[in-house]
Amino acid sequence: MVTYKVGISGSYGGLNLGDEAILNSIIAQLRRSLDVEITVFSRNTEDTQVNHAVEHVVEVRHLTKVEIIPQIDSLNLFILGGGGIFFDKEAEIYLRELEIAHQNDVPTMVYGVGAGPLDNENSRKRVKEVLNYADVITVRDREAKKIFEDIGVDNPIMITADPAFLLTPEPLPKNALKMEQVHGQRMLVGISVREPGPAAPDIDPNFYHGLLANAADFVISRLDADVIFVPMERAVFDVQHCHAVISKMLRPQHAWVLKGDYSPGQLLTFMKHFSFTIGMRLHFLIFAALQGVPFVALPYASKVSGLLDNLQVPMPPLNRVDSGLINAYIDKAWDERSAIKNRIQQHIPHLKALAAENNRLAVDLLSQRR
Repeated sequence: MVTYKVGISGSYGGLNLGDEAILNSIIAQLRRSLDVEITVFSRNTEDTQVNHAVEHVVEVRHLTKVEIIPQIDSLNLFILGGGGIFFDKEAEIYLRELEIAHQNDVPTMVYGVGAGPLDNENSRKRVKEVLNYADVITVRDREAKKIFEDIGVDNPIMITADPAFLLTPEPLPKNALKMEQVHGQRMLVGISVREPGPAAPDIDPNFYHGLLANAADFVISRLDADVIFVPMERAVFDVQHCHAVISKMLRPQHAWVLKGDYSPGQLLTFMKHFSFTIGMRLHFLIFAALQGVPFVALPYASKVSGLLDNLQVPMPPLNRVDSGLINAYIDKAWDERSAIKNRIQQHIPHLKALAAENNRLAVDLLSQRR
């Protein structure tokens, strides 16, 4: 049996549960298809070694170009992605390894990525230049394809779906539900926030903190519920922003922040304990959809709007809503939750099939270069 050497690079290393869900799914799909020896190019080797069963981990941000070449030169395929890695501040960081792979005649695949904001002229030029060398490019939404086409990427670009749609649930740690105060006595609503930053430079924390605090108070009163805030980036600022929202609530005694440090598969399992969710982060919403939990989203970026389009869950962008409108959408979504759940579940198989197409293309690329 042939063993293929595959390298995977992206925003990996334990910072974001959505990115870790993507990596988990890419690895699982490859191992189901072929005998592979996997190297992950990570921002935190210890985290990746502990949480992903791979043969090699390289702490890519600490190595020079000369040091990284031997790690790439021996590969049969270099995968960049998935996730929203092509934005102004960090695009150049990820392009380096893709360019090295091309220069060393290693087949390359840009795998289920998102893009934007990509407004800096130098960033746009570099993304165009390097992506035009890639053997295969897939994107997770229509907006990413449009951005790449607009900056001049001539290679074919296929729209697939986020690899995280193929994530499978994992058992929760013992006593997790007790620790998180999930006792079945009151309905639970999950809420996701995200911090402003280079991938979301236009969101105003004071604005969306107020919106979410008001929405949390509304569901507590409307549904007689408790609210659990779910930080998808525990190591960065999600926890702080969760507490900032709670501090603005009128009924904070019914709200708390998820305490445990869970894997993506465990968080996916936890999602089924929510009766309803309100979310900003893309993968929080994907997890809710996978578990059939109805939700209202606050679409701060095109990647979230794209998900809502795919699932046929209408919601105006974040900059066109106020508290009254959000609460009206929550009220309507709760009344129509059965229909929303059915609609989401009708679309999930198609999105899973599109997500699996990423792996099929990777396997084909390996087979062609055997």
